[in-house]
Amino acid sequence: MSTEYNFFDTDAMAWQPDRPYNGLPELPPPLDVETKPILKQCIAARAALAELRQAAELIPNQSVLIGTLPLLEAGASSEIENIVTTADRLFRHVSDEEHADAATREALRYRRALFEGYRALATHPLTTRTAEIVCSRIKGVDMTVRRLPGTALRNLVTNAVVYTPPEGEPLLREKLANWERFMHEATELDPLVRMAIGHYQFEAIHPFTDGNGRTGRVLNSLFLIEQDLLTLPILYLSRYINNHRGDYYRLLLGVTSAADWEAWILYMLRGVEETAQWTTAKIAAIRALQMQTADVIRSALPRIYSHELVELIFERPYCRISDVTDRGIAKRQTASVYLKALVSAGILTIRSVGTEKLFIHPRLMQLLTTEQNDSETT
Repeated sequence: MSTEYNFFDTDAMAWQPDRPYNGLPELPPPLDVETKPILKQCIAARAALAELRQAAELIPNQSVLIGTLPLLEAGASSEIENIVTTADRLFRHVSDEEHADAATREALRYRRALFEGYRALATHPLTTRTAEIVCSRIKGVDMTVRRLPGTALRNLVTNAVVYTPPEGEPLLREKLANWERFMHEATELDPLVRMAIGHYQFEAIHPFTDGNGRTGRVLNSLFLIEQDLLTLPILYLSRYINNHRGDYYRLLLGVTSAADWEAWILYMLRGVEETAQWTTAKIAAIRALQMQTADVIRSALPRIYSHELVELIFERPYCRISDVTDRGIAKRQTASVYLKALVSAGILTIRSVGTEKLFIHPRLMQLLTTEQNDSETT
């Protein structure tokens, strides 16, 4: 159900859950947001990000990280929106999307959107157009700023409206232009504080009919890269949000209803710190497992060992014979021999899916999907 309101109705300018919040204040917030607790948490979050960046740079082939961590982010970000798949399905279908179920395809589109946005940073900064492109890739159809009224956010249990975003394309674009200016021009604020404030504002504007949460979380990663706090889109922030989902929505609404910026910003900063620490530890574990695996293959299977083969099975925990041939490591028959030898050595396992064989790296999958950061290779 929707009701149209005069955009200049003074009652509509004040926040009411069931009326378009056309009076959403522009940025920056009209108060000092860099309080002592926030500045203290900023220091911790920036230190954790610096360690993560250094850990990523120590991986000789960063495709290992690009091939794995963004998939986990895609799955978690989609789960926040109740689009649920599994790591098994994501890794299995990363190069076979057409045979995936709908939820897995949507999560894989998130990963593609993240990469497209990442590549676009080389030519232009984050803008409303970036958001439209990212949302379009996530949804698989062209998405532009909302033109029609009727969008409302509801409590999943009671179905009560908890927030109605602004309405009218001109107004939405005006507020998005303000969001853009704030993100790029409010340089007196720490970039992490700007990220947190900007994420709230983007979600409050809610510019699209669907996909806003996932688009906003992609933009978080892109902004950290744009601000040179990271070099790769590998911060698994949606893991933290998923683990504290109730707080995420409660604190977003707290900014709207009570201008409680401090609680929201602290939540996001703690999320960056905790996620960066988790990801740094995960990268160290992946690197250690990769080195151990290389040693085992060199020792037990010297005839098939190659640096490229080791990197491939870490880039693709679900590996196909075609992956080996496409990489130019071996022709099809030899590629099959190589992968089956890795199965015999206990490094990979094999699963038949129809006429296709998947060669799975179980220890790497265990590292990626659990809290555990140690693994035996034999």
